[in-house]
Amino acid sequence: MSQLSFPPLMSGLAVTGQEDPFETACQRAVLGCDAGLLTYNLGADLLRAALVFAPEVSLHKAMAMLPTCGIGLQNALGALAPPEVAVHLEWGGGLRINGGRCGRLRVAASTSDPEAMPDWLVVGLELPLWPASEDTGETPDQTALYAEGCADVKAPALLESWARHALHWIARWEEDGVEPLHAEWRGLAHGLGEAGQWNGASGTFLGVDEDFGMLLREADTTRLIPLTTQLETP
Repeated sequence: MSQLSFPPLMSGLAVTGQEDPFETACQRAVLGCDAGLLTYNLGADLLRAALVFAPEVSLHKAMAMLPTCGIGLQNALGALAPPEVAVHLEWGGGLRINGGRCGRLRVAASTSDPEAMPDWLVVGLELPLWPASEDTGETPDQTALYAEGCADVKAPALLESWARHALHWIARWEEDGVEPLHAEWRGLAHGLGEAGQWNGASGTFLGVDEDFGMLLREADTTRLIPLTTQLETP
């Protein structure tokens, strides 16, 4: 694999075989690696990557990095994929391409206390390039990047583009706060205003609060589901 090119504030670390770059990034973060480490595994059928952050805000504020990285991916595909390809973001990190489920973003941190400042936070990306099975009828709601007219989008170029666009939105968040993120994310959010099952609860997805917590309308009450509920245990 040729050397990939990432923005100056990022450093790449390729892993191979079955090694999960998300787990690797979490392990490196625990050991005190620098923020901006981007681990990745470019398999034939699956693109996996993870980005390490060192937040200087409380966890519930730092969770904005999950939708930020989602916006970065949508922007990256917008630059590389055909214009008719539609990319949308599920609230909890799921990705949709042309309406079908297509991979996810995931997140872990050094703490689960929303008010604490985490030592590190890691956002991972998993994007299937080809369907797991030739019989796509078994999973009609699942798709893959190359099955949606994106066969010319090369995984290394997409990873580099994701890094650049994610860094752009991180800088916007640092300089201008969450308002630009909210404005961009609302136009990409999947299921906004719709009724359904959300995070194990039934209701209508009304929107998000300042920290991207889900506002869920249940009968005659509105419930707030913090984005920290999506944290994984590293």
